[in-house]
Amino acid sequence: MALKIRTDGYCGDMRAVWFEDGEVRMIDQRDLPGKITVVGFSKYADVAEAIQNMTTRGAPSIGASAAYAMCLAALAGDDPNEAAERIRAARPTANDLFYAVEYMLSELRKGADPIAAADGYADMTVDKCTRIGEFGGPLIKDGMKIMTHCNAGALATVDVGTALAPMRKAFTDGRRFFVYVSETRPRLQGMQLTAWELGQEGIDHAVIPDGASAHYMSKGVDMIIVGADRIAANGDFANKIGTLDKAVAAKRFGIPFYVAAPISTFDFNTADGESIVIEERAETEVTEIFGRLIAPEGSRALNPAFDVTPAELVTGFITEKGILPPDGIRGIAS
Repeated sequence: MALKIRTDGYCGDMRAVWFEDGEVRMIDQRDLPGKITVVGFSKYADVAEAIQNMTTRGAPSIGASAAYAMCLAALAGDDPNEAAERIRAARPTANDLFYAVEYMLSELRKGADPIAAADGYADMTVDKCTRIGEFGGPLIKDGMKIMTHCNAGALATVDVGTALAPMRKAFTDGRRFFVYVSETRPRLQGMQLTAWELGQEGIDHAVIPDGASAHYMSKGVDMIIVGADRIAANGDFANKIGTLDKAVAAKRFGIPFYVAAPISTFDFNTADGESIVIEERAETEVTEIFGRLIAPEGSRALNPAFDVTPAELVTGFITEKGILPPDGIRGIAS
């Protein structure tokens, strides 16, 4: 299973991020769905910038990019601790970034080959996502209506996906269903990335405005599946802004609400959601679209990249270890 590319002259399978000919290469997600652009970086600081400016995004893909950035630092003979500090600062909310940096520091201390270590990390991420699909796929039945938010597909996870992994698995197994794709303002990852991935797979879907989510839940949604950027020890989790709204509405309408994420997204050193650092991004992401001002001149904008959903609103966490209830995640800390 791999990300299918069928547009702009590409036809075949491709990962979201990989290492080739001395460079970290990745699909520039900012150009999708209009065109496929592959960019390459030979310096770790440039990969850190690509993480920060969302050339690559999604917690597991950010983690793999961070691993490859550490690889570049090691190959160049740069100070690993200095590189680690710069990479960690790129995006403060996604736990996979910190997990990947620590993984690479540990492997490099052991004398591991930097490329092999980073490739191993990326392969491990894909394997985890495949297993998430295997555990979550059976939840999806023929004729279901599913809702998702932001992008937690192959682009966000090196390959396969987290929230989209069960959908890919169910579709491959022959089940047919419909997906409501929340547009995900302000950066429109749902409309531009998730809808594109579902279209590549041939999965029936429609983009909806973020504000229409509760409306469609009231008409009949069978399940909501989202990804996560950081999950606290008590099960509170941070995901793209707008996730909390959906969880609250799902509770009101009695709709199962699942979070799909690898164990690397769990932060057992963070007690609860109140302790999760929420990234604040540029006002222009809200006030402009494609460089054109759409807000009144001089109006301020607030732009939190994530919100925190309390564990009590979560039905279960779909992980590579199985589907865990919110009160059962402490058992995997070891």
